[in-house]
Amino acid sequence: MVGRLLYPVAAVVAAGLVAAACAAGSPVGPVATNPRIAARSGPLVQRLSNQQLAGQRIVYAYAGLRPPASLLAAIRAGEAGGVIFFAPNISSVGQLRAVIGELQRASLASPLHDRLLILTDQEGGDVRRLPGAPIRSEKQVGEAADAVAAAAAAGAGAGRNLRGAGVSVNLAPVLDVYRQPGDFIDEFQRSYSSDSGRVALLGAAFIAAQQRLGVAATAKHFPGLGSASRSQNTDLGPVTLRSSLSTLRAVDEAPYVSAIAAGVKLVMTSWAVYPALDPHLPAGLSPAVIQGELRGRLGFTGVTITDGIEAGALARFGSVGNRGVLAASAGADLILCATTNPDDNTPALGTAARNAIASALTHGRLARGAAQQAAGRILALRAGP
Repeated sequence: MVGRLLYPVAAVVAAGLVAAACAAGSPVGPVATNPRIAARSGPLVQRLSNQQLAGQRIVYAYAGLRPPASLLAAIRAGEAGGVIFFAPNISSVGQLRAVIGELQRASLASPLHDRLLILTDQEGGDVRRLPGAPIRSEKQVGEAADAVAAAAAAGAGAGRNLRGAGVSVNLAPVLDVYRQPGDFIDEFQRSYSSDSGRVALLGAAFIAAQQRLGVAATAKHFPGLGSASRSQNTDLGPVTLRSSLSTLRAVDEAPYVSAIAAGVKLVMTSWAVYPALDPHLPAGLSPAVIQGELRGRLGFTGVTITDGIEAGALARFGSVGNRGVLAASAGADLILCATTNPDDNTPALGTAARNAIASALTHGRLARGAAQQAAGRILALRAGP
């Protein structure tokens, strides 16, 4: 998430892999899927209706402290992949734990008999939905005397904190490589460094430490928002970042090579347009970015996720349903159906995206085979993030 911020080691090995991969001019190999999970999710995916198949891709959001009946109904029907929590959804860790328990009981009673993905943003510094770790911002971690140890401690702190509350996915770390002090990503100290190698090393340390504790990490915002000026906020309107292809790959994408080597479970795409990769479509709606660059060139085999679907950068792409279909067609596995103001969140956004994707599957505008592959990746993550 980019604009809704203030609404009140394995790393060393990864760095060696990054250097070797860059020297060879090829991506680090993908992380293998657990055969036991694949064997379980394969037959289940085949049995899903189009509504259920579409529903696996939806991350719902809602306003307030209690989940609406409509959300619980969608979960019980097997038409939900996950739920994201923002600060207004949380009054205490105990309250959050109780709500997550209610959601998970509904999910276990569904035809899938599986647990939902529970997501939040716990980056550190100002961007924390729960009190407690990690306390330091990414920039403070990057400036620490032993930055690798600080990044690992932040990842472990996030993992313990979130796991204790029942959260299974952290939308962190930010891997954007900021260019100028005070720019869009640096303004709230959300970047480790202006040096891509340092971002790669520290991001990998955070990811490895957090995921060892059973909380999936999300590298964001691919292929990078580090060159955005302070005024270039995709929550508010279209953003075009005109970095050359060589700069995108050498600077902005380099930390993702390290993250993939560290086994990161999810990658979030940005809503900016990158003419060097696709002159027309934002990254999260672009097959060239998701399928070509992230999966093809970098070899990522995990779960892809969009940023919030109501972002101002997507205004020209029509309804939430149309945006959801475009994202799914581009290769987004999970679609984050949230608004730029958490008080405006409603499960109706997720329902609109789900219905549109299901209709596209029914009428052949989306391939069922590709949707089944996406659902397989999501179900594997649900079974054991």
